[in-house]
Amino acid sequence: MGTDTSDKPEFKRSPSAFTDRITADGAEGWPVEPGRYRLVVSRACPWANRSMIARRLLGLESAISLAVADPIQDERSWRFTLDPDGRDPVLGIRYLAEAYLARDPDYTGGISVPAIVDVPSGKLVTNDYLRLPAEFATEWRALHREGAPDLYPEPLRDEIEEISDVIFRDVNNGVYRCGFARTQRTYERAYTALFTRLDALSEHLATRRYLVGDSITVADIALFVTLVRFDAVYHGHFKCNRNKLTEMPVLWAYARDLFQTPGIGDTVDFDHIKRHYYVVHHEINPSGIVPLGPDLSGWLTPHGREELGGRPFGDGTPPGPPPEAERIPAQL
Repeated sequence: MGTDTSDKPEFKRSPSAFTDRITADGAEGWPVEPGRYRLVVSRACPWANRSMIARRLLGLESAISLAVADPIQDERSWRFTLDPDGRDPVLGIRYLAEAYLARDPDYTGGISVPAIVDVPSGKLVTNDYLRLPAEFATEWRALHREGAPDLYPEPLRDEIEEISDVIFRDVNNGVYRCGFARTQRTYERAYTALFTRLDALSEHLATRRYLVGDSITVADIALFVTLVRFDAVYHGHFKCNRNKLTEMPVLWAYARDLFQTPGIGDTVDFDHIKRHYYVVHHEINPSGIVPLGPDLSGWLTPHGREELGGRPFGDGTPPGPPPEAERIPAQL
């Protein structure tokens, strides 16, 4: 998560500064190796949540270790205050910024998650949040668990990319464009684009269980991470308030279906999500008060989407439970 919250009328998302690729053949100098890399995330961040879900579904937990940052940033951004002594136990650093500066001592840009850090050198490898889930699905295939689903099937990639692009523009980024708009006009333009796209996606999903094909792909992961945060933060905090997710029947059922799928809902931490957005965004919520709602119990109610067919994992199988150290305390 790296945001530009300046006084510009329209929110512009900062591009990823480090876009190296970790590949099976090591062609860019970063070969796939079990245990070499550490995925640094905030459970609050939708972009990081994408990588967490892909890692879980593919069974890469033992191949790529996980570092979870405190949801509350300070002036140096993401910090490891959830760990003993305030240091990541593997990287030995207090702030993610240290890995960025190890990579480029002159770097002065934003510090964003998800980030992959090379454990031996302590250097940042990539913060290319948009590409990581698909690369986990392809370049890391040799280290997938037995029965891992194909989240990025080759025959469907053009369609996946097409729908993922509009989801990014109008939904993933659209909620931020609403929340950080500095003029009424830019807010209304983003608001209209957001709900026009949500209406179109609702129509698309009314007769099919998943966005592309008959199983979960990276496109579904991309949409889910915004939907799961919608009522908790975007509806009120970002003024995306035409409807709550719970008032959009198709998308609410779709989101519950994914939430109840092993490997997806078990990555969601509503406590971290709410505390990050409501505490960190001082310009939007200067009091720093974190709301007690919404009621989360509906996430576990029946969704009925099985009637549309589809197979969540395609020819694969569900992942097992998350590692003990990565389990999120019950919140529902």
